Amino acid sequence: MDLHSEMIMTEYEAQLPVYQRLEGIVQRTLEQALARNNILVTAVSTRIKTAESLAGKLALKGSKYQSISDLTDILGARVITFYTDDVDHIAALAEQMFEIDWENSVDKRALHQIDSFGYNSLHYICRLPKSIVDDPDCPALNEIRFELQLRTTLQHAWASINHDIGYKTGVEIPRDYLRRINRLAGILEMADDEFSRIRTEITDYRRRVQQLVQNGKLDDVQLDGDTFTSYLQARPFDALNKRIASINQAEIEEVPLIRYLRVFKEYGCKTLGDVHRMKLKYENDAYRLARYQLGNTDLDIISSAVGVQNICIICILATGGGKMGLIRLFDLINGHNNQNEALADITYEQASKLQVEN
Repeated sequence: MDLHSEMIMTEYEAQLPVYQRLEGIVQRTLEQALARNNILVTAVSTRIKTAESLAGKLALKGSKYQSISDLTDILGARVITFYTDDVDHIAALAEQMFEIDWENSVDKRALHQIDSFGYNSLHYICRLPKSIVDDPDCPALNEIRFELQLRTTLQHAWASINHDIGYKTGVEIPRDYLRRINRLAGILEMADDEFSRIRTEITDYRRRVQQLVQNGKLDDVQLDGDTFTSYLQARPFDALNKRIASINQAEIEEVPLIRYLRVFKEYGCKTLGDVHRMKLKYENDAYRLARYQLGNTDLDIISSAVGVQNICIICILATGGGKMGLIRLFDLINGHNNQNEALADITYEQASKLQVEN
């Protein structure tokens, strides 16, 4: 190593505590921004280039740098996303949070020709503005540049594999192998685009479902996990639960109702309209059953599942399901256990006092 490179190494050692402090601030800033914007990512990581790595870089091209301030990648941060459109979203956040050195930043995605594939990543060279940190005793926190890399999980996987195969061996890769690697890069690029497209289409589908539910067009909505969740958001069983709660002036404890999706599917419901008609048909008898169940008790707290559960109980008995049908119901909502048979016996005895007709 020449004298000039040794001077840069000395600067590096002197500034290492500042880089370490800067690393923590950058990591926290990125994580907080992602949390505020509800962006789920695979990883947020930072690293400071080791003395060995820096020495190797200077040995190759140390004359390129006048001082340590010319090295923009001693501190590096990386955000790995699930979707390509999240890369652009996080890039927009970075542009708002950090001071970007546009001259030295590069979007690797834009460098490919129409018939080429390969390394895809967005690299920003950044500084921390004083709005994030302002320490008069350590102005270097606002002066040191660091590299921020944004890429998807698939892009990161390809970059890591390509680096391992293409660089670590130190052997030039034959053309045939390079062609196969590039073919895989194209496949991964297509997969990235398709994942983002699917997410967008699912989001659009959920919006359409919510609109149909709000407009009461329940027969147009197929019954599945997403649509049943949208239906539950309209709180269709609240009125029945409040009637039941009034029997003992009880409070209603909220519990998840998504487990009843399996019940409605098993009883032949294909659309939300089928679920709604089942509710309308049996909710009065469900209330009568609850009145019998609670009338001689002093319960002052009931579950928000009592209404939908009693609707299902009445449906089973009205359609001839009997005790076995009740056991199956409790297996579906509680999981299979030995207590379900005893619970079915008690429920059947209570419901037998009612005149339930199909």
